[in-house]
Amino acid sequence: MNAALVEAFDRPPRYATFADPIPTEKELLVEVTAAALHVIVRVLANGTHYGSTGVLPFVPGVDGVGRLPDGSRVYFGVTRPPYGTFAERAVTESWMTLPLPDSLDDVTVAAMMNPGMSSWAALTGRAKFVASESVLILGATGISGHLAVQVARRLGAKRVIAVGRNPEALHQAAALGADATISLEQDPAALIEAYRKHLSESKIDVILDYLWGAPAESLLAAVAQKGFAHASHRIRYVQIGSVAGPTVSLPAATLRSSGLELLGSGFGSASLQEIMKAVGEFLQAAAKLPFQVPTKAVSLRDVETLWNSHDKGVRLVFQP
Repeated sequence: MNAALVEAFDRPPRYATFADPIPTEKELLVEVTAAALHVIVRVLANGTHYGSTGVLPFVPGVDGVGRLPDGSRVYFGVTRPPYGTFAERAVTESWMTLPLPDSLDDVTVAAMMNPGMSSWAALTGRAKFVASESVLILGATGISGHLAVQVARRLGAKRVIAVGRNPEALHQAAALGADATISLEQDPAALIEAYRKHLSESKIDVILDYLWGAPAESLLAAVAQKGFAHASHRIRYVQIGSVAGPTVSLPAATLRSSGLELLGSGFGSASLQEIMKAVGEFLQAAAKLPFQVPTKAVSLRDVETLWNSHDKGVRLVFQP
């Protein structure tokens, strides 16, 4: 079959032929119609994600859309390396497939499911979010962040605060439902003060963090309280991504002086069954009222050329 093939962690996958996957008795063969280039797909392909096996070569891609042998159209996740979804065929198990409604096309589903799941699972599964709570999204200017704004609003958030660096993307976040925005383009002291203002006025209950690194350090500093007279307020801080840096400095007093609870959301902190449950709920919500996700469909044969392209605000979807 034709597929994208990762042969080295320091260069893009190339379009090549690869052995067809042979499904076991527990697996299903899927004819892939669309697979998106998510952040996790990139970092698995360059070997820096904690889920990387370090074994080469392999086909990248963690999920996709395709048709089963009976002709039914499904969203699916992959279960067995070295086979991914950037190929003409892939294997999966029945519990990792979801039937697709006619109202959603293949490209849109492939583009939205992984980034949409990240906020849906973080809110419903990890933070145990309930309607009328307020949410701050750190890193709300990319596809995942824009979807997080929409998801928080769809789940009944009282207020949504979007934080990011790109002014145009912050404006778009506001148009998608954010009540207020905070720019990261300010000095650390001013940023901490802006965080504190919104944490207090909006009574933030949940923080979704796609950035980590320095922006998270400033936010954690803002969460820390001074003095003994302040009222305790529980804040569930859910760490999802680390595009701004892999580490932070966390003073012990930040945890002792606040109602902060640190949680992670991703493969490992949530089981695959929990993730698929969140994916199914997100898909049902999208079928009732579609989410806004800018997409660009491209040919899989162009994977090497397009792998490192940066169409900001647009999710590339490869089709065999």
